[in-house]
Amino acid sequence: MAKIAYILLCHKDPEAIIQQAERLTAVGDYMVIHFDGRASDQDYAKIRAALDDNPNVCFPRRRIKCGWGEWSLVRATLAAMRTAADNFPRATHFYMLSGDCMAIKTAQYAHDYLDQNDFDFIESFDFFESDWIKTGMKEDRLIYRHVFNERKNKALFEWSHNLQKKLRLHRAVPSDIQVQIGSQWWCLRRRTVEAILQFVRERRDVVRFFRTTWIPDETFFQTLVRHLIPGDEIQCRTLTFLMFTDYGMPVNFYNDHYDLLLSQDFLFARKISPDAKDLKRRLGRLYAAEGVEFQISNEGRSLFQFLTQRGRNGRRFAPRFWETESSLGRERELTMVVCKKWHVAKRLIRQVNERTEVPAIAYLFHEEDTPLPDLGGIEASLWKRTRHRRALMRMLFEYYDSNRLIVCIDPSGLELMNDFASDRSVTQVLHLDCDFTDEYLIAHAQRSGLVGVQTPKQTLDRILPTIRNDILHETDRIRDAGFDPFVTLHEADTAEDKVAKLARVFGITAEQAKDISQNPDLFSD
Repeated sequence: MAKIAYILLCHKDPEAIIQQAERLTAVGDYMVIHFDGRASDQDYAKIRAALDDNPNVCFPRRRIKCGWGEWSLVRATLAAMRTAADNFPRATHFYMLSGDCMAIKTAQYAHDYLDQNDFDFIESFDFFESDWIKTGMKEDRLIYRHVFNERKNKALFEWSHNLQKKLRLHRAVPSDIQVQIGSQWWCLRRRTVEAILQFVRERRDVVRFFRTTWIPDETFFQTLVRHLIPGDEIQCRTLTFLMFTDYGMPVNFYNDHYDLLLSQDFLFARKISPDAKDLKRRLGRLYAAEGVEFQISNEGRSLFQFLTQRGRNGRRFAPRFWETESSLGRERELTMVVCKKWHVAKRLIRQVNERTEVPAIAYLFHEEDTPLPDLGGIEASLWKRTRHRRALMRMLFEYYDSNRLIVCIDPSGLELMNDFASDRSVTQVLHLDCDFTDEYLIAHAQRSGLVGVQTPKQTLDRILPTIRNDILHETDRIRDAGFDPFVTLHEADTAEDKVAKLARVFGITAEQAKDISQNPDLFSD
């Protein structure tokens, strides 16, 4: 009967590690725990204190400091494999796990499955011919030496990589090795693990090569297994169920995924969300259960792909949480400050906000780096903000817990203004009508990339009238749109007119409006 030695690489959450070890060894299986050398010594001591008396748990003699994408992860795995092979002679299989993995089948099912399938389970696709790597660096992972960690020392990593490319310092792959790639979550038979450990002792040249490759935990074991074991004894798959988004990020599983996980043709799943307390509780009881029947439908990945693809074009089975309402709210008031000179509008709303505490946001549909609160991703890009503009505004009202909001909009955003004005909320438009000197228009054209600092004066003289007419055309379109109320604050207005307009639009006192209007820098460039 199969007996599994689990190799657990982890770096956090000692309580979860202890529970994981106790669950998996309670039915007679084994575990070697490598706790990252960079992690807390106090947490490690807690794990050792809880598990040192468990004869089915052991630890490598040395904790290795691990870094993502580094050889240190392979080194830690090899140390754990040696420890498991030496301490658990009855183990027939060695199963690689992380702290985010949990069993989605019973021990009884797992042992029977391995007894009936005498294979090594490891993804191993041809590195150069397959499309396993979807984005980012591919051949350069191998043919250049990587001694810096891309996540910790990105500048040095890129400098070293670019320097080697420039100097053509690429290297050859060992001639008798066909590099493979695949998931680092594998299950190997004992004779395969022993063959790998012997190979590592004998072939120091191959070890040296992989020590300076990038992300070797996705290539080292995958290559060695394919090199050492006949192809008909390898199942090119992992027994750990995991999925990735289109952006290469792992999908997390939550409480409502219990039935879906049990129906997959896998023994473990990764990643279980730290917040999925109920899912962890139910899966934790599962491994030691007996007589459980599993209906394998294996639809997890296809269902995820189906739903995410529908989400791309707005046809998912349910709307996003920000799409459940289409109105800002009848009782809410949105003031749109429209101005081509962005610095003037920003100066005005800052002063209004200081006197009224009404939330004011500058050009959120035009400037990518406009400061915005975390709203669940809808604020992440100009495209998302514009596409879901009503939902975004509604969430901002709720975030600031206010029924009043001020936003700045460029005169080119007439579609935005029309959409907000057609809502059943209260909307008003304040148009700041500024004077535009030739010098300002030239600077505006340079900022937008239309002209450069070396553009001849004759060219500037020809295009300045066009730029000025464009601004006037935008202003005319706004005036003709029929917004009500619509207030224009001219730079040349009298002091009394400015006070009256500001007080009316922002609902402030005449004294407050006077303070703002008398600011000599209000319209300055």
